[in-house]
Amino acid sequence: MAKPKDKFTVEVCFTPVLYPHILTRSNFIVVIVDILRATTSICTALACGVKTIIPVATLDEAREMKKKGYLVASERDGIVMDFADFGNSPFNFMKPEVKGKTIAYSTTNGTKAIQAASNDGNVVIGSFLNLSALANWLIQQQKNVVILSSGWKNKFNLEDSVFAGALTSILLKNSGFVTECDSAKAAMDLWKLAKNNLMEYIEKASHRHRLKKLVLDDVLEYTFTVDSTDVIPILNNGMIIKA
Repeated sequence: MAKPKDKFTVEVCFTPVLYPHILTRSNFIVVIVDILRATTSICTALACGVKTIIPVATLDEAREMKKKGYLVASERDGIVMDFADFGNSPFNFMKPEVKGKTIAYSTTNGTKAIQAASNDGNVVIGSFLNLSALANWLIQQQKNVVILSSGWKNKFNLEDSVFAGALTSILLKNSGFVTECDSAKAAMDLWKLAKNNLMEYIEKASHRHRLKKLVLDDVLEYTFTVDSTDVIPILNNGMIIKA
């Protein structure tokens, strides 16, 4: 069934490994999602005055950035790398000493998703923190939207998918958007299940329990706070800045 004329589409891609197979092929923006914790931390960083985030996919790239004198935030499986200045908690990006700085950033899942979509030109960062501001910004762009969940090591995860459903639901309330994507519809169903008690629902998420084992779950309440900022982080020439 063809989409109505002059409507923009919403597609959800649940993991980066599926990204080469997206059906949206023209005039689109990619929304990168890694709720626990990369995209939440990026939104926090720019909202708190960090000048620029440089996402790098590999640890070797992150080490090279450290040698060049950059501050480096880097983790794998939740564990801070020994060469890094700090890890992936959004609380690290609230500190006064990072204000005005450029930070190289490498994480288990989120920065890999950013790299996967980086050649497509229009990349924006999403989190619950900037949900409504992001939706309004996307509506203004008048482009098709692909929501790319970072997942966990190329597998589906709950927290990113719930966010994808939340964003899709807002966009579809605007008459300019439609979806024929089963992944988007499934994500919206997850959001309907989760939205009335988001924290309780996220107890089901495997990564929530990984963070608990590492005593890193102090970020949960902050991470799932909706609309605490209107910052819109975009990828521009390999660097993440405010729109």
